[in-house]
Amino acid sequence: MTYCVGLKLDRGLVFAADTRTNAGLDNIATFRKLHFWEREGERVITLLSAGNLATTQAVISLLSEQISLGGDEAPTLMTVDTMFQAARLVGSAVREVARVDSETHGAQAENFSVTFILGGQIKGEEPRLFQVYSAGNFIEVSDDTPFLQIGEHKYGKPILDRVTRPDMRLGEAAKMVLLSFDSTVRSNLSVGLPIDLLLYNTDSFSTSRYKRIEQDDPYFQKLSEAWSDKLREGFAAMEEFDE
Repeated sequence: MTYCVGLKLDRGLVFAADTRTNAGLDNIATFRKLHFWEREGERVITLLSAGNLATTQAVISLLSEQISLGGDEAPTLMTVDTMFQAARLVGSAVREVARVDSETHGAQAENFSVTFILGGQIKGEEPRLFQVYSAGNFIEVSDDTPFLQIGEHKYGKPILDRVTRPDMRLGEAAKMVLLSFDSTVRSNLSVGLPIDLLLYNTDSFSTSRYKRIEQDDPYFQKLSEAWSDKLREGFAAMEEFDE
């Protein structure tokens, strides 16, 4: 399984994705689910993936191949003028992979469900954040709910609902997102570290604030322990139920 989060805040964007895949508890592996493309001073585009691994990898490979092959006519993630056009391009790639898989595998291709979070900034517009579905259609994040989740999202959603604010500093938002992952990892064995984390500052057009959070990361361990302690302390301080 997978857990990915994307946030759109006043100061920029935050992305995070776990790296665990499994086909049963005796067949667990690590694969990157956070990918980004950048052109210094001009654009940063990030894509998080959840769902059938072969299909998501095929979509990523197709998008990267379009860039490497270049050409003057066909648009790529490095040539589109807006993030809306980038979302349409990702949707088209999803549909193309689904078409090829359907021709190759027939009815079995119906099980190749995938979902993506696409976010970034192209010079001339504000950062934007989208969710792209298996059918290739997509939605853009709203001001009312400035975050998106894909994959095994239910365990990590409560803290996002309670704590997210548009004016959060990116470091503060990263702390919240990592706690969301901590809750998910504790409750679901199919989600696990390492976690890929990217903080994007508006108008920076840089992915310099990317980090992989490993199992033995001191900050994550300290954060997890402190969160557990604070929850227990808060629970103990509350008045007991009295009939």
